[in-house]
Amino acid sequence: MSESKSNRDEILDSESSDNMFGDSVDAALSGTLTGELSPEETVAAMEQQLAELKDRELKAQAELENFRKRILRDTEQTLKYASLPLVRDVLEVSDNLSRAAEAAQTSADAASLLAGVRMVQQQLKGILEKYHCKAISALGKPFDPNVHQAIAQSPSAEYPTGTVSLEASAGYMMHERVVRPSHVIVSTGNG
Repeated sequence: MSESKSNRDEILDSESSDNMFGDSVDAALSGTLTGELSPEETVAAMEQQLAELKDRELKAQAELENFRKRILRDTEQTLKYASLPLVRDVLEVSDNLSRAAEAAQTSADAASLLAGVRMVQQQLKGILEKYHCKAISALGKPFDPNVHQAIAQSPSAEYPTGTVSLEASAGYMMHERVVRPSHVIVSTGNG
């Protein structure tokens, strides 16, 4: 008898230290073991505790669902407006191009117009670099299908076979990803 009582005491001690069932179940078990509560009272206390645990579980699930929805909504907003800083910077370039077009209509000085357009071109290049978008070097480099797109081949005395002899349009990379490959003409060597 004393051995089973000591086992019960160990169970009560381990359960109360873990606080797995809560205070009312611990009291019910303790009362049952000491003979203070009837089996019906113990069952009622355990059912009450079970209802409390189910309620806590439902609240936790609701909180988790609300958190998931909030994160999803925040992520959608972040993705939707992620390019906003870039667009603001590009709008400045657009404004400067509009000013250059207006100046071209009122001035016959081609040199100043060319200087203005080159300044706008440098401004745009600076904005692209600010957002980690850089031109891919192509001319005189070995053809690389990962960053170059061959649009033609032609003989060239200046460039060896398999080398880019002409860049039709510049390619760009953002970080390590190709945004647009360089459109190039590849040398076939002396032909």
